Amino acid sequence: QGNSIGRWMQAARQSGHEIVMQVPLEPFDYPNVNPGRNTLTVSASADENLKSLHWALSRTTNYTGVMNYMGARFSADASAMEPFMAELGKRGLAYIDDGSSSRSVAPDLALKDGVPFVAGDMAIDAVQDRGEILKKLDSLEATARAKGSAVGIGSAFDITVDTVTSWITEAKKRGIEIVPISAVAKDPQKG
Repeated sequence: QGNSIGRWMQAARQSGHEIVMQVPLEPFDYPNVNPGRNTLTVSASADENLKSLHWALSRTTNYTGVMNYMGARFSADASAMEPFMAELGKRGLAYIDDGSSSRSVAPDLALKDGVPFVAGDMAIDAVQDRGEILKKLDSLEATARAKGSAVGIGSAFDITVDTVTSWITEAKKRGIEIVPISAVAKDPQKG
């Protein structure tokens, strides 16, 4: 596929995978901690934030949902999140909250704006080490057995992809079913 993100994403979709676009949202300690160009911030106007969102969404295609990149401060501010969530609803996109902020207002706004929503149960690759990722996956499996489902959040690091790929084979033997994120999202449109 070369180094073209567009080709990678198209190949992933053709293989039946769902793509989630990370959008940079303001964390606490911003701008000392800066998620990058076109970060949506609580001090920006709704129009400015929508312009930044449109810029992020225009970088590629084939995604089915949006997930926060950082964003603890932004996701805790209803007046900042409302236009963002409403725009996702207009576009028919899901919102995946990485689960890192207990203050997130995303669940309530997603319901209000008709946006399919899911919160991650845990980040699996905060430590980029095969053994540590496997421990997180085992913990995620225990959560899934207890709750009926679980969502792990990881990035496309080589170590993450390789570890998850090998773990899936063994997990399937233990009766774990791997499903697309849309299968566990709460969709207000479907009740």
